[in-house]
Amino acid sequence: MLNGQKIVVVMPAYNAARTLQRTYDEVMAQGIVDLVIVVDDASHDETVAIARTLKDVQVEVHPENRGYGGNQKTCYRLALAAGADIVVMIHPDYQYTPQLLPAMASLVASGLYPCVLASRILGGGALDGGMPWWKYVANRFLTFVENFLIGAKLSEYHTGYRAFARSLLERVPIEQNSDDFVFDNQMLAQVIWLGSKIGEVTCPAKYLPEGSSINFRRSVRYGLGCLGTALRFRLARWRLFPSPV
Repeated sequence: MLNGQKIVVVMPAYNAARTLQRTYDEVMAQGIVDLVIVVDDASHDETVAIARTLKDVQVEVHPENRGYGGNQKTCYRLALAAGADIVVMIHPDYQYTPQLLPAMASLVASGLYPCVLASRILGGGALDGGMPWWKYVANRFLTFVENFLIGAKLSEYHTGYRAFARSLLERVPIEQNSDDFVFDNQMLAQVIWLGSKIGEVTCPAKYLPEGSSINFRRSVRYGLGCLGTALRFRLARWRLFPSPV
């Protein structure tokens, strides 16, 4: 609990057996999390078995792989059903430090920001943390174009560490979004379309050999999807395309 508000952490998991325990331990060490929800997207390793040994963890298993976006849809639906006031999504690959949980949740609990992102770009430590140079360049390029088309000023749209107020999650029509990685960008476009403020905190990131990643081909497809989302947003502003919400 934080100021009487129930905090639920959701982890969209896929083959996260080597890093799940470490991420969970640090999440719970913050002392404010009431429930962790792990949604396993048909992993081939021991992710589910490990998750079921952890205290205060609700485990949901997809019998078939639904994709990263499909996984998040289940995460948020279960978190709202569990009575969450604040929902924090963090990848269980230990790329992002759970030590930011209190700061992010506090910004939401205070009412300042219904959405808070942990940015790897703020502070300039992404490359030092091991982000591949081509991913860094792609991140900066995509963010520049997305900010231009959407009319926002975010430092990045691609972080897997986000906090949301329940009141905002209930308004965002996430079920109409992609089941693939571009889900993250579509969701932020919807948040911005609804006029909700987005806060950012700087986040050191670690790129571990055992952490999850997508290959170059899927990264290209993801990048094109992000540009498509931003373009559709601009066209919707001009009333040349349906609203994203």
